[in-house]
Amino acid sequence: MSQNLRSLGLLRLDQALSPDSAEPAPEPGCILHPATFDFPIIWEIVPGAWVKRVVPGDPALEQACIAAAHRLVERGATAISSTCGFFIRHQAAVAASVNVPVALSSLLLVPTLLQQLPSAAKLAVVTFDSTQFSEDMLRLDNPADRERVVIGGVEGSRVWECEMNIPRIPTGAADIEPDVAACIARLRAKHPEISAILFECTCFPMVASAIRRVTGLPVFDITALYRMTFGSVA
Repeated sequence: MSQNLRSLGLLRLDQALSPDSAEPAPEPGCILHPATFDFPIIWEIVPGAWVKRVVPGDPALEQACIAAAHRLVERGATAISSTCGFFIRHQAAVAASVNVPVALSSLLLVPTLLQQLPSAAKLAVVTFDSTQFSEDMLRLDNPADRERVVIGGVEGSRVWECEMNIPRIPTGAADIEPDVAACIARLRAKHPEISAILFECTCFPMVASAIRRVTGLPVFDITALYRMTFGSVA
C-alpha cells in the first residue's frame, strides 16, 4: 500500500486523451483543483468510461468500476466517490466490493434533501443530460416524494457537446454558468415551488456560488458529499 493514506479516492471518467496530449490544469473551483478541498484526493481512471458510455448507463462498465475501486483502496483511499453522477448506477456493486464508504453521486442526497424542505416544496435536480436520466437514479420508492423532484438538464449545450466529444474538450465556469442558469430559470418558471437545487453533474460545482447569488436558493452538489464521506473516516 502507498503512503498516501487517508485520501478520498475518485472513480474518474476516461477522457480518451492521446498518449502525447497533456491534460489541461483544472480551473479553480473544479473538484480536481488542489485548493478545492483541505484533504488529499487520488483517482483512478475507469478504462472505457467515456461520457458517451457512462451517461446512457453501459452495464459493461461495472467490472471496470469495481477494479478501479480496488486499486484506489490499495493506494490508500479511505472513502470512494466519483467524477460523474451517472456512476450511481454502479453504487451498489462498488459498495459491495470494498470495505470503505462509497458515495458515487450527489443523487444519494435526494431523500435527505426532501426531508429538509417543507412538504409542499420541490427539489430541482439539474443534470448533465435529462434525456438519459432514469427513475432508478433517484432511489425514491414513495410516489409523493417523486412528485416533489423536478429534473432539468443541459443536453445540447456547449458543455454537453464538449464533454460528449472523444477526446473531451475542456470547458470552464464561463462555459457552464449560462446554460445551468437557463435550465434553472426554465424549471422555476414551470415549478415555482422549487426551494432547493441539487447538481448531479460534477462540472457544475464551479458555478454553485454564482447560482446561489442569482437564485437566492440553497444549492447542493457533489462537493458536500465528498466532505461528508471523507469526514466520516478522516
